[in-house]
Amino acid sequence: MSILKIEGISKSFGSTKVLRDINISVAEDEIFFILGPSGCGKTTLLRIITGFLSPDTGKIFLADNEITSLAPALRNIGMVFQNYALWPHMSVWQNVTYGLEIKKEPEDIIKKKTDKVLEITKLTSFKEKYPPLLSGGQQQRVALARAIIAEPKVLLLDEPLSNLDAKLREEMRSEIKRIQQETGITMIYVTHDQKEAMSLGHRITVMDEGRIVQTGSPLHLYSEPRNRFVASFLGDINTLQGKITSSGKELVIETKEGVFTATKRRDFSVGQEVEVAFRPENISSKNGINKLNCIVSEIEYYGETFKIKCSTEAGNLIELKIFSGKMANLTSGSKIQFSISPEQLIIFEKE
Repeated sequence: MSILKIEGISKSFGSTKVLRDINISVAEDEIFFILGPSGCGKTTLLRIITGFLSPDTGKIFLADNEITSLAPALRNIGMVFQNYALWPHMSVWQNVTYGLEIKKEPEDIIKKKTDKVLEITKLTSFKEKYPPLLSGGQQQRVALARAIIAEPKVLLLDEPLSNLDAKLREEMRSEIKRIQQETGITMIYVTHDQKEAMSLGHRITVMDEGRIVQTGSPLHLYSEPRNRFVASFLGDINTLQGKITSSGKELVIETKEGVFTATKRRDFSVGQEVEVAFRPENISSKNGINKLNCIVSEIEYYGETFKIKCSTEAGNLIELKIFSGKMANLTSGSKIQFSISPEQLIIFEKE
């Protein structure tokens, strides 16, 4: 069941089109990610959902009620900001209860709700502390608690982990997932960080230049990206230029590296120019079809994996990811051969 629907939303600032016919449907109880590079329009879309901006065209529905022209305070949509926006002179308890006190809810109800939310966010032992004395992760949990206690139908998160270091971001991703599971609240999460989207999202919509490029589950977007932009935004990708020579049950593509066979996921015309793509980790050292020969030029160590940069016989630059235990004493200048199964090849229209 959809809790939030965005229909035909467009927005321009002067002659600059920022959003172009955006259509999104967010299901109840899901974590829905809006992912894209800086300047793609995702924050503008978030501000339109909250009511801080008005769209030029289109409508927004919350629980089947149109809220396009409704004031922000009347939308029952919560917000967690990038910079937390906590009151530094108020304790954790006071920050969390502030909204309920403004609504003049009974004290016993405020205490009951606050105790529950602080328990969910693991902040009970910090309730008397003030934000400047808390870590970044603790402050972010206070911001989450303050938003959750108002019981919004949808909670919006705008780059909430961007101010944290890498280790703390990883911990907070797990915390956000746990809090969402415990509360069942619907979350719309805006970010440019593909790791956050892939690890947390039930579904992701990828935006570019004010348009939605593709929407789907993390697995679907990663394994079946619509074009090179989506593929490269969600991870590393290697591409070769080619031309379709057969489009029967399987696709056969002629490239400068040889002939490749790919599982057919969509129709292409014989003679059509395409890009043959594969992920760096989706290779096999066993003999098979779709072979490539490379000379290693650089090796980067990442603990459990190595990133190997190499050049092919036709001069294409390729990146591979190999587990440390399978290095087989490779060094710069080593010659290697690998294959890619037809199922792991992704074929794009040439851009």
